Amino acid sequence: MSILSIATSGLSAASLRVNVAASNIANVRTTGPLPTSGGSSSSVGAGSSSMSSTFPAAYAPLRVDQVDQSSGSTPSGTIATVSTVSPSYTAQSDPSAPFANQDGLVAVPNVDLASDFVQLASAKYSYIANAKVIQAYSETTDALLDIKT
Repeated sequence: MSILSIATSGLSAASLRVNVAASNIANVRTTGPLPTSGGSSSSVGAGSSSMSSTFPAAYAPLRVDQVDQSSGSTPSGTIATVSTVSPSYTAQSDPSAPFANQDGLVAVPNVDLASDFVQLASAKYSYIANAKVIQAYSETTDALLDIKT
């Protein structure tokens, strides 16, 4: 794989990490009804399942898993995939919410703001580093093409 392909895969991964962290930060307060689970709480009544369908679910936070794409000793860049954080929500007391269950609990996204801000900073520097690799490659190629015989 070429140097440009490796650097552009790093740029794509950094861009994806920024998008996921920004989405998590923007939706940190997007609550919803607690999902019904068969028998996890005796306070969940028949009205809760209709309530879950009436109100949108709480935001499910995302995370980026980035792995090396090497095949043997040949570097091939990186690949990043998005998955849902597990557990995706925590129960929090908010009896004033229209979708709160009988105990006054709602589902709150399990977003770790500190981690997401670290992801933003890390992605920024990763993006800068990969852009510098592309810039150096371009300058080197231009210099080689300017050699006069």
